[in-house]
Amino acid sequence: QVQLVESGGGLVQTGGSLRLSCAFSGQTFSSYAMTWFRQAPGKEREFVATKSVSFQVTSDSVKGRFTISRDNAKNMVYLHMNSLKPEDTALYYCAATWSSSTYYISHSKESKYEYWGQGTQVTVSS
Repeated sequence: QVQLVESGGGLVQTGGSLRLSCAFSGQTFSSYAMTWFRQAPGKEREFVATKSVSFQVTSDSVKGRFTISRDNAKNMVYLHMNSLKPEDTALYYCAATWSSSTYYISHSKESKYEYWGQGTQVTVSS
């Protein structure tokens, strides 16, 4: 059973930076695609970025400011967030799915992911 635990959220001023972390356990990390989603109050959950061993995509809304990375030796995935804006305020979730062929097509759909962390809150003040 996969378990995911996020950390690193907090309160930051506009233009600041944060690094979110997600610890993976329970299965072979390299076999799983790891993805960050976020959900702002009153809005639907939104795809942010995904990374498998051979594939990586970042959403247009954060491209150039956010970077996803993973450390397969430590079973960790990170979201490096720079130039933060108030509209980045949200609960950020880490999600995992087996790196099957369907992942490449459905990587931005939350229904694709079987495993979710509890979320970490990011608040950007103006």
